[in-house]
Amino acid sequence: MTDLAPLLPAAEALIRRAAAAGLMIATAESCTGGLIAGLLTEIAGSSAVVERGFVTYSNEAKMELIDVPPGLLAQFGAVSRETALAMAEGALAHSRADLVVAVTGIAGPGGGSAAKPVGLVHLAAGRRGAPLEHREMHYGAIGRSAVRLATIRTALEMFEAAF
Repeated sequence: MTDLAPLLPAAEALIRRAAAAGLMIATAESCTGGLIAGLLTEIAGSSAVVERGFVTYSNEAKMELIDVPPGLLAQFGAVSRETALAMAEGALAHSRADLVVAVTGIAGPGGGSAAKPVGLVHLAAGRRGAPLEHREMHYGAIGRSAVRLATIRTALEMFEAAF
């Protein structure tokens, strides 16, 4: 299981900053399986900020819940820049959030390939009405929990940058 305790101070700072700015947050998560939303909701008072989280682990969930186009998934795959951006756009379209982060990747230990190795994660984040930021991270085969923890850390950094 992924130990989220080291990230609690950063999550608390994000929640406080969003609350002070009157901003709501949404997440769209694949490889983290809801851990980002879970971390944020560990913080007392997060209900004033966390609008919703989408756990879109399967391609079907990506398509049904946040309107990731089937053709995009067929062309680029679930783990891609294009899918991460579409997930973020879809989460904003299906929520009242001002800030969003989306993550999709290969946490391992299996499931990787030469083109998309274990530890590859695509993230997209931003603020409603502004261009989304994309990051392609190569964490390596450091273990499933470590990839997920590193992804959450990057997602928190991207939320902060979206202010």
